[in-house]
Amino acid sequence: MEAGTFLKQHKVFRIEQFEAATGLSGSGRKASLDYHRKRGHVLPVRRGLYWVVPPGHRPETCPVDPFLIAGHVSVNAVLAYHSALELHGRAYSSFNEIQFLVSSNLRPFEFRGTRYRPLTIPPALARKHQQELGLESVDRFGTPIKVTGLERCLVDVLDRPELSGGWEEAWRSLDMIEYLDLPAVCHYVSALGNATTAAKTGWYLEQNRQRLMVDDHTLEILRKRAPAKPHYVHRGSHEPTRFLSRWNLVVPASLADQSWEELI
Repeated sequence: MEAGTFLKQHKVFRIEQFEAATGLSGSGRKASLDYHRKRGHVLPVRRGLYWVVPPGHRPETCPVDPFLIAGHVSVNAVLAYHSALELHGRAYSSFNEIQFLVSSNLRPFEFRGTRYRPLTIPPALARKHQQELGLESVDRFGTPIKVTGLERCLVDVLDRPELSGGWEEAWRSLDMIEYLDLPAVCHYVSALGNATTAAKTGWYLEQNRQRLMVDDHTLEILRKRAPAKPHYVHRGSHEPTRFLSRWNLVVPASLADQSWEELI
């Protein structure tokens, strides 16, 4: 395939994709990419990653899509946590940080005011070779990218709310989810193997059981996975707490009461 044809078929690409499609490597690949870069056909994003400049646009001002960039940083990149909620249209706020899972070691980088933050796959999933659990492929302007599905999003955000801007942002975002496959939620909780996360998930579903049509069986599955002794949701917090005996959770009073609602 000629390089020009390849560029017409892509919005963003990695060097290895370019090499595989064009058969160019080494100095030939470098000469071809240098040619297209000098003529404003491609925009370097980071080492080994390029954005294709649409016809009629200039590299310095052409629009770019941060989700597509993050989804193609590596062959196994997966949009996750708050960024996945944004991609699904379920985030309460928009961030200028894009979070994505990768199996290799990558450093964060910035491009056009957006911070790209690579995160490691949860160790429990890696040990069980279940990295693909709960993932979906979505079409983003004609280009597929991988993202965690809403069931996995729910559990991931409850597991690490700090990646979603804290509890208020996390809770408000999750409240925008209208439907969940509850057996899939339980299956993912089981794969993570974290008792505190199981309890947080159960408590959240219990608080929203009518809206999400949560049955007793689902809550009982999660309750059995809850910690045997009280666990703190936010250690080091100096605010008053509430003990949720059914889930053996000690949570900040503002979270238990959702006191941020009083500020509206």
